[in-house]
Amino acid sequence: MRKIILLITCMFGISVFSQIKVLKNESLVEIGKDNSVGLYKKEDKFTVNYQDLNTANLNTIRSFSFQNINGDVTGLFKLIMDGFISAPGENIILELPNDIIELHYEKNYGQPTVQFIQVINKNRKYIGKSQFLTQKQVEKIFGRTNGKYAMYDNSGSVKPAVTKGAGNTASTAAPATGGTKKKARK
Repeated sequence: MRKIILLITCMFGISVFSQIKVLKNESLVEIGKDNSVGLYKKEDKFTVNYQDLNTANLNTIRSFSFQNINGDVTGLFKLIMDGFISAPGENIILELPNDIIELHYEKNYGQPTVQFIQVINKNRKYIGKSQFLTQKQVEKIFGRTNGKYAMYDNSGSVKPAVTKGAGNTASTAAPATGGTKKKARK
């Protein structure tokens, strides 16, 4: 009887004082990625990760995040693409909740490119810079080449195929085709 009580006491003690706790796995969905720049989604928060070329350590990865309120992801994509059509004279400055992002356009080898310049925590002392991106690379990052841009309006907890019918009314025929391909793969 003593051994049973001792065993129960030990098991209770182990479970109460354990240091490891299993947490719910919240998925981070990749919308698109090209080289060292990628766009990711977690619920309704979008994050752009990039390799900071402004530091001596090339392994420094920086990121900036924003909510998709009023179609901000689509608006950012359109703003970037419009800069490829007619290059602005100065950097386009965007204020996010935590950071300031500048879109810097420049021609490299005769091809228009854009670079993200991040003023980290709105402090001009800390600045991160992404690689220069071509129009095709931006399309890939924003999921335009793989059809994942349909996930902009979907909640992170719901699978895209489930909410396909309740999608954006402003969509074109191309997203519907991409959605059917996804459904066929499942």
